[in-house]
Amino acid sequence: MTFSRSSSITFFILALFAVLINPAISSRASSFTKPPLSSIASYCESWRLAAETNNAGTWKVVPSQCENYVKNYISEGQFDKDYDLVASYAIAYAKTVKLGRDGKDAWVFDIDETLLSNIEYYKAHGYGSQPYDNTLFNEWVVKGTAPGFDASLRLYKALKKLGFTIILLTGRDESQRSITEKNLRDAGYFGWNRLLLRGKNDQGKAATLYKSEQRSKVVKEGYTIHGNTGDQWSDLQGFAVAARSFKVPNPMYYIP
Repeated sequence: MTFSRSSSITFFILALFAVLINPAISSRASSFTKPPLSSIASYCESWRLAAETNNAGTWKVVPSQCENYVKNYISEGQFDKDYDLVASYAIAYAKTVKLGRDGKDAWVFDIDETLLSNIEYYKAHGYGSQPYDNTLFNEWVVKGTAPGFDASLRLYKALKKLGFTIILLTGRDESQRSITEKNLRDAGYFGWNRLLLRGKNDQGKAATLYKSEQRSKVVKEGYTIHGNTGDQWSDLQGFAVAARSFKVPNPMYYIP
Protein backbone atom coordinates (compact mmCIF):
# COMPACT_ATOMS: atom_id res chain seq x y z
CA MET A 1 0.00 0.00 0.00
CA THR A 2 1.27 3.46 -0.88
CA PHE A 3 0.47 6.88 0.61
CA SER A 4 0.53 10.27 -1.02
CA ARG A 5 2.20 13.20 0.74
CA SER A 6 -1.20 14.63 1.69
CA SER A 7 -2.30 11.25 3.06
CA SER A 8 0.82 11.06 5.23
CA ILE A 9 0.16 14.52 6.65
CA THR A 10 -3.47 13.63 7.36
CA PHE A 11 -2.40 10.42 9.12
CA PHE A 12 0.12 12.31 11.27
CA ILE A 13 -2.48 14.89 12.32
CA LEU A 14 -5.01 12.18 13.22
CA ALA A 15 -2.40 10.28 15.24
CA LEU A 16 -1.37 13.41 17.12
CA PHE A 17 -5.01 14.22 17.85
CA ALA A 18 -5.51 10.70 19.24
CA VAL A 19 -2.58 11.17 21.62
CA LEU A 20 -3.88 14.50 22.86
CA ILE A 21 -7.42 13.29 23.56
CA ASN A 22 -6.37 9.95 25.11
CA PRO A 23 -5.15 10.60 28.71
CA ALA A 24 -3.27 7.31 28.95
CA ILE A 25 -1.40 7.82 25.70
CA SER A 26 -0.86 11.49 26.39
CA SER A 27 0.57 10.77 29.83
CA ARG A 28 2.86 8.09 28.46
CA ALA A 29 4.05 10.31 25.65
CA SER A 30 4.75 13.21 28.00
CA SER A 31 7.03 11.01 30.10
CA PHE A 32 9.29 10.59 27.10
CA THR A 33 9.09 14.14 25.79
CA LYS A 34 9.32 16.00 29.11
CA PRO A 35 11.65 18.95 28.53
CA PRO A 36 14.61 19.42 30.87
CA LEU A 37 14.40 22.01 33.62
CA SER A 38 15.81 25.39 32.70
CA SER A 39 18.95 24.95 34.79
CA ILE A 40 20.70 22.67 37.22
CA ALA A 41 20.10 25.18 40.00
CA SER A 42 16.33 25.15 39.51
CA TYR A 43 16.30 21.35 39.34
CA CYS A 44 18.30 21.09 42.57
CA GLU A 45 16.06 23.60 44.33
CA SER A 46 13.04 21.52 43.36
CA TRP A 47 14.81 18.30 44.36
CA ARG A 48 15.68 19.71 47.79
CA LEU A 49 12.06 20.74 48.37
CA ALA A 50 10.85 17.27 47.40
CA ALA A 51 13.44 15.64 49.69
CA GLU A 52 12.70 17.91 52.67
CA THR A 53 8.94 17.37 52.37
CA ASN A 54 9.42 13.60 52.08
CA ASN A 55 7.96 13.54 48.58
CA ALA A 56 11.13 12.13 47.02
CA GLY A 57 10.73 8.85 48.89
CA THR A 58 13.75 6.86 50.00
CA TRP A 59 16.91 8.15 48.34
CA LYS A 60 20.52 7.03 48.69
CA VAL A 61 22.66 10.00 47.70
CA VAL A 62 22.37 13.62 46.63
CA PRO A 63 22.16 13.80 42.82
CA SER A 64 25.69 14.33 41.53
CA GLN A 65 24.72 17.50 39.67
CA CYS A 66 23.44 18.97 42.96
CA GLU A 67 26.64 18.63 45.00
CA ASN A 68 27.62 22.28 44.48
CA TYR A 69 24.05 23.40 45.09
CA VAL A 70 23.96 21.64 48.48
CA LYS A 71 27.41 23.00 49.30
CA ASN A 72 26.26 26.55 48.57
CA TYR A 73 22.97 26.08 50.40
CA ILE A 74 24.84 25.07 53.54
CA SER A 75 27.89 27.34 53.33
CA GLU A 76 26.32 30.55 52.08
CA GLY A 77 23.82 31.03 54.87
CA GLN A 78 20.43 29.81 53.65
CA PHE A 79 20.64 26.63 55.70
CA ASP A 80 21.24 28.66 58.87
CA LYS A 81 18.33 30.96 58.07
CA ASP A 82 16.01 28.00 57.46
CA TYR A 83 17.02 26.28 60.69
CA ASP A 84 16.68 29.52 62.64
CA LEU A 85 13.13 29.97 61.39
CA VAL A 86 12.21 26.42 62.43
CA ALA A 87 13.66 27.14 65.88
CA SER A 88 11.58 30.31 66.12
CA TYR A 89 8.39 28.41 65.29
CA ALA A 90 9.26 25.75 67.85
CA ILE A 91 9.90 28.31 70.59
CA ALA A 92 6.66 30.12 69.77
CA TYR A 93 4.75 26.85 70.10
CA ALA A 94 6.58 25.88 73.31
CA LYS A 95 5.50 29.13 74.93
CA THR A 96 1.84 28.15 74.44
CA VAL A 97 2.21 24.84 76.31
CA LYS A 98 0.96 24.83 79.88
CA LEU A 99 3.50 22.85 81.86
CA GLY A 100 2.69 20.86 84.99
CA ARG A 101 4.80 20.70 88.09
CA ASP A 102 5.72 17.03 87.90
CA GLY A 103 8.60 17.34 85.41
CA LYS A 104 6.79 15.11 82.92
CA ASP A 105 6.48 17.64 80.11
CA ALA A 106 9.04 16.45 77.60
CA TRP A 107 10.72 17.61 74.42
CA VAL A 108 12.67 15.07 72.35
CA PHE A 109 15.75 15.94 70.29
CA ASP A 110 17.66 13.92 67.74
CA ILE A 111 21.43 14.55 67.83
CA ASP A 112 23.24 14.28 64.48
CA GLU A 113 22.32 17.18 62.16
CA THR A 114 19.86 18.36 64.81
CA LEU A 115 22.00 19.29 67.83
CA LEU A 116 25.45 18.42 66.49
CA SER A 117 26.69 19.36 63.04
CA ASN A 118 28.62 16.81 60.98
CA ILE A 119 28.98 19.20 58.07
CA GLU A 120 32.78 19.09 58.30
CA TYR A 121 32.59 15.34 57.71
CA TYR A 122 30.23 15.71 54.76
CA LYS A 123 32.40 18.42 53.21
CA ALA A 124 34.99 15.71 52.67
CA HIS A 125 32.41 13.30 51.22
CA GLY A 126 30.67 15.28 48.53
CA TYR A 127 28.00 16.84 50.73
CA GLY A 128 26.03 13.60 50.60
CA SER A 129 26.67 12.85 46.93
CA GLN A 130 28.90 9.91 47.93
CA PRO A 131 27.46 6.67 49.37
CA TYR A 132 27.33 6.54 53.17
CA ASP A 133 30.27 4.74 54.78
CA ASN A 134 29.43 3.62 58.32
CA THR A 135 33.06 2.95 59.24
CA LEU A 136 34.29 6.38 58.15
CA PHE A 137 31.38 8.14 59.82
CA ASN A 138 31.97 6.35 63.13
CA GLU A 139 35.63 7.32 62.97
CA TRP A 140 34.42 10.93 62.73
CA VAL A 141 31.97 10.49 65.63
CA VAL A 142 34.60 9.22 68.07
CA LYS A 143 36.68 12.35 67.46
CA GLY A 144 33.96 14.16 69.40
CA THR A 145 34.54 17.49 67.66
CA ALA A 146 31.14 18.14 66.09
CA PRO A 147 29.93 21.67 66.90
CA GLY A 148 26.39 22.67 67.77
CA PHE A 149 24.14 24.70 65.49
CA ASP A 150 23.41 28.26 66.59
CA ALA A 151 19.69 27.67 66.02
CA SER A 152 19.58 24.40 67.95
CA LEU A 153 21.46 25.91 70.88
CA ARG A 154 18.97 28.78 70.95
CA LEU A 155 16.03 26.39 70.88
CA TYR A 156 17.52 24.00 73.43
CA LYS A 157 18.29 26.76 75.93
CA ALA A 158 14.86 28.35 75.47
CA LEU A 159 13.13 25.04 76.20
CA LYS A 160 15.25 24.48 79.29
CA LYS A 161 14.37 27.96 80.53
CA LEU A 162 10.67 27.31 79.96
CA GLY A 163 10.90 24.15 82.07
CA PHE A 164 10.69 21.31 79.56
CA THR A 165 12.34 17.99 80.34
CA ILE A 166 14.83 17.31 77.54
CA ILE A 167 15.20 13.77 76.21
CA LEU A 168 17.88 13.00 73.61
CA LEU A 169 17.15 10.13 71.24
CA THR A 170 19.82 9.16 68.73
CA GLY A 171 20.63 6.36 66.33
CA ARG A 172 24.18 6.30 67.66
CA ASP A 173 25.34 3.12 69.34
CA GLU A 174 25.46 2.63 73.11
CA SER A 175 29.23 2.15 72.82
CA GLN A 176 29.46 5.82 71.81
CA ARG A 177 27.75 7.14 74.93
CA SER A 178 30.78 8.69 76.64
CA ILE A 179 32.11 10.51 73.59
CA THR A 180 28.61 11.67 72.65
CA GLU A 181 27.97 13.12 76.11
CA LYS A 182 31.32 14.88 76.08
CA ASN A 183 30.76 16.24 72.57
CA LEU A 184 27.32 17.57 73.56
CA ARG A 185 28.70 19.35 76.61
CA ASP A 186 31.62 20.78 74.64
CA ALA A 187 29.10 22.11 72.12
CA GLY A 188 27.11 23.87 74.86
CA TYR A 189 24.31 21.44 75.76
CA PHE A 190 23.66 20.70 79.42
CA GLY A 191 20.94 19.37 81.70
CA TRP A 192 19.19 16.76 79.58
CA ASN A 193 17.09 14.18 81.40
CA ARG A 194 18.40 11.16 79.51
CA LEU A 195 20.32 10.13 76.43
CA LEU A 196 18.85 7.14 74.58
CA LEU A 197 21.15 5.23 72.22
CA ARG A 198 20.84 1.96 70.30
CA GLY A 199 21.42 -1.01 72.56
CA LYS A 200 22.09 -4.62 71.63
CA ASN A 201 18.41 -5.35 71.00
CA ASP A 202 18.03 -2.31 68.76
CA GLN A 203 20.63 -3.27 66.18
CA GLY A 204 19.25 -3.64 62.67
CA LYS A 205 15.94 -1.92 63.41
CA ALA A 206 14.73 0.76 61.04
CA ALA A 207 15.11 4.21 62.59
CA THR A 208 11.36 4.88 62.58
CA LEU A 209 10.64 1.70 64.55
CA TYR A 210 13.55 2.09 66.96
CA LYS A 211 12.74 5.70 67.80
CA SER A 212 9.01 5.00 68.09
CA GLU A 213 9.71 2.22 70.57
CA GLN A 214 11.93 4.48 72.65
CA ARG A 215 9.32 7.25 72.70
CA SER A 216 6.67 4.72 73.65
CA LYS A 217 8.69 3.72 76.72
CA VAL A 218 8.96 7.37 77.72
CA VAL A 219 5.20 7.86 77.35
CA LYS A 220 4.52 4.74 79.46
CA GLU A 221 6.57 6.36 82.22
CA GLY A 222 4.00 9.14 82.31
CA TYR A 223 5.73 11.75 80.18
CA THR A 224 3.87 13.88 77.67
CA ILE A 225 5.94 14.53 74.57
CA HIS A 226 4.91 18.02 73.59
CA GLY A 227 7.61 18.55 70.97
CA ASN A 228 10.09 16.60 68.91
CA THR A 229 12.89 18.05 66.78
CA GLY A 230 14.86 16.09 64.21
CA ASP A 231 16.43 16.35 60.78
CA GLN A 232 14.93 13.08 59.48
CA TRP A 233 11.31 12.12 59.02
CA SER A 234 12.20 8.87 60.79
CA ASP A 235 12.96 11.00 63.88
CA LEU A 236 9.39 12.25 63.92
CA GLN A 237 7.06 9.62 62.46
CA GLY A 238 5.79 6.26 63.69
CA PHE A 239 3.94 5.94 66.97
CA ALA A 240 4.06 7.70 70.35
CA VAL A 241 4.61 10.84 68.29
CA ALA A 242 4.87 14.34 69.75
CA ALA A 243 2.00 16.80 69.86
CA ARG A 244 4.09 18.95 67.49
CA SER A 245 7.08 17.83 65.46
CA PHE A 246 9.63 20.18 63.93
CA LYS A 247 11.65 18.97 60.93
CA VAL A 248 14.91 20.85 60.55
CA PRO A 249 16.65 21.02 57.16
CA ASN A 250 19.04 18.34 55.98
CA PRO A 251 19.54 17.87 52.23
CA MET A 252 22.60 15.64 52.66
CA TYR A 253 21.15 12.24 53.58
CA TYR A 254 17.99 10.25 54.20
CA ILE A 255 17.46 7.64 56.94
CA PRO A 256 14.26 5.52 56.72
